[in-house]
Amino acid sequence: MKLIRLSLVIFLILGVIASGCIRGVKETATQTTAEVQLTGNLTKDVVAIGKVLEQNGISEVKFSAWGSGDPNSVMRVYGIVEAARRINKIWEENGIKTKIVITDTHYVSSFQDAYKEYLSKQPLGQAGDFFVNSYVYLPSLADEGYILDITDYASAYKDVINDFYPSLLEASKYNGRLYGLPQDTEARVLYVRKDVAAKIGLDVNTLPEKVKRGEFTWSDVYYWAKKAKESGATEWGLIHRKGSAHPDLIQFIFAFGGKLYDPNSKKLVVDVPAVYKWLYVEWKFARDGLLPKDIMSWDWAKQIHPTIVEGKTLFDIGGTWYWTEWQTKHYYYGRALKPEEVKEWFAYTLFPAGEKGDKPVTLSQPFIWMINSKAGAQNPKYNELKDVYHKLAFLMIIKASDPDINAIHSIISGHLPVRKKAAELIKDEKRLNNLKNLNLDLDPTVKKNIKDIVKKTVNPINAEFLANVSYMLEYTHLAPAHPEYPALADIFTDAVDKTLRGEMTPKDAVNYIIQKINADPELKENVEIQGEIPKNWKFPQ
Repeated sequence: MKLIRLSLVIFLILGVIASGCIRGVKETATQTTAEVQLTGNLTKDVVAIGKVLEQNGISEVKFSAWGSGDPNSVMRVYGIVEAARRINKIWEENGIKTKIVITDTHYVSSFQDAYKEYLSKQPLGQAGDFFVNSYVYLPSLADEGYILDITDYASAYKDVINDFYPSLLEASKYNGRLYGLPQDTEARVLYVRKDVAAKIGLDVNTLPEKVKRGEFTWSDVYYWAKKAKESGATEWGLIHRKGSAHPDLIQFIFAFGGKLYDPNSKKLVVDVPAVYKWLYVEWKFARDGLLPKDIMSWDWAKQIHPTIVEGKTLFDIGGTWYWTEWQTKHYYYGRALKPEEVKEWFAYTLFPAGEKGDKPVTLSQPFIWMINSKAGAQNPKYNELKDVYHKLAFLMIIKASDPDINAIHSIISGHLPVRKKAAELIKDEKRLNNLKNLNLDLDPTVKKNIKDIVKKTVNPINAEFLANVSYMLEYTHLAPAHPEYPALADIFTDAVDKTLRGEMTPKDAVNYIIQKINADPELKENVEIQGEIPKNWKFPQ
């Protein structure tokens, strides 16, 4: 009897072990099935991922897309919608019944506000799966672990990656690792009202070349702005952005030969001579009534853009995207401008050199497709399939970067293409006509949301404008991709506002910047103060 019982116990033990082994084999098989190695063949990779999802009972994959910017740049979120449609089509053609659904396209005007919202909601699992924003925020998001490192994924897609302009890829990196793909870029220009210029004898036809050669500097801008104001030709001499020194106004630092970053120390730089000259120019323009002293609190839609398009200023520091924004928003006495009016009324140049001996500049702020490090978390079996969801999200930004999608965005928003193949498509007249008539294979939701923009912006005049400003990228600068840069830019903003309002002299404002940096341990550790306030420097010269 004892022998029988012992045999029974051994049998039961062996049964448990065998059961565990079988279960282990099943789990291993499941894990193996859940692994997808990216090959660089998008169709093959998408199908492999689709099969894994289908095998795991996933019939629907939910993602959300968050973006921000000017009213015409909605492809920053709808590019993701179109990418989902194209991947769904591949799955359908290969008999895979899984489908991607974009549950939320969240688009706001302020990219600064969008960044703050993402920062607050990402730790709670409430931020978008895809986040399109300025590259300046990428380092801090990467540092916090809030966005996905896609370096290893991208190594399989070198043909696509190498079609992006190199400087834009560098802007998508942090500590040598790739954390996103370029979505768009632009140039910042000095717009000149042709009609106002004609009244005071300023020849705008020769102006771009004079600016290129460094012959037309900010002293010349001041001279002509003053002449326009004093002659009664216009209300203001100069208008610029509100609310932030970054990115438009920090062009002054580069225009005066300064820098914002030291690659050797890897620290941010406050170039005192250049910052002082920048603040002095702002102060002088405001004190002489050529620039509104409260411009930093003006309203974009009610004050800034109407002042420009209604001819109430000679100069404006703006961006290439203004060109099409003026054609879609009712800034001009309750209506939008026609392409012919924008071309007739506005000349444009590089941002002039600060003074003789300096060089003209522009500043680009690439926007980047970034992937939430929790991308796909709202979907079933997330912990088991996290790698699969993340690789699918990566393939979606690869697909959203298709040349035709990038070209559509560039044409309707006035931004410059980020891929060489997209730049070629912009020149294609047939494609331009197809876009004009929306005779393209696009998601119905995408067509619906770009229809009105397309109607107003797709025009040979606008394509010509993009071609004409492309040379400016040869003069471009980028703000430093450093985690502490946004905090430094905020201090610059305060200093500019106080200087414009006359609450501080330029010298006091420089000292204010230094004091604020020294009062913040993180900034003090990461910012170098270089140089001194120049003695006997005069503006205008």
